[in-house]
Amino acid sequence: MIETILTSPLLGLTLSCLAWCVGLWVQKKTKLILCNPLIIAVILVVIVLNVFHIPFQDFNLGGEFITLMLGPVTALLALNIYQQRALLGRYFLPVVVGCLAGSLASVGSVLLLCRLLTLEEAITASLMPKSVTTAIAVAIAGSGGGVESLAIAAVMVAGVTGALFAPMFARLFHITDPVAQGVAIGACSHALGTTRAMEIGQLQGAMSSIAICICGLITSVITLFT
Repeated sequence: MIETILTSPLLGLTLSCLAWCVGLWVQKKTKLILCNPLIIAVILVVIVLNVFHIPFQDFNLGGEFITLMLGPVTALLALNIYQQRALLGRYFLPVVVGCLAGSLASVGSVLLLCRLLTLEEAITASLMPKSVTTAIAVAIAGSGGGVESLAIAAVMVAGVTGALFAPMFARLFHITDPVAQGVAIGACSHALGTTRAMEIGQLQGAMSSIAICICGLITSVITLFT
């Protein structure tokens, strides 16, 4: 009975959902940026797999079903741009230019550092989409010969770092315009940063959510030529 459960897709699906629910509960209780549900869920899954000596291949039988949903989620990002179309039309030029600059800086810095450190092409391909949302990052990394799990880890690090330090950098460089703040946060730290941007202000949160979509599109195009 136990052997059947451990080798069925139900294990990965159930464990992932339970870990995510625990992560949401912890975040609501603590209200800390570091207590992101995704981070907590990953840690919990890793702990359970190690404690009970469950092979990753067995867990991934169910995890693959969740991965399949990344495609539809990516398509739904277009809905966010549509809902914010009036705001995007008002600030179209600064938003697009800001997203282009952010995407070029993100991809360019990864390429430069990977070349300097002579890292493998697979690692470079995995790290390049670090500043876009997970669904797009996985697709970019996979199409470029990268490691999807490494891409997800890079996205998480970028998101947490941006959410933690974005307000500090805004004060340090005297960036007071809410549009600039929102675009910068969304361009460098995707959904995790957008959560923080929404706490700063409504306009910052809206611009950050728009930046997620536009930067995802721009980064997808840029990586085709790297």
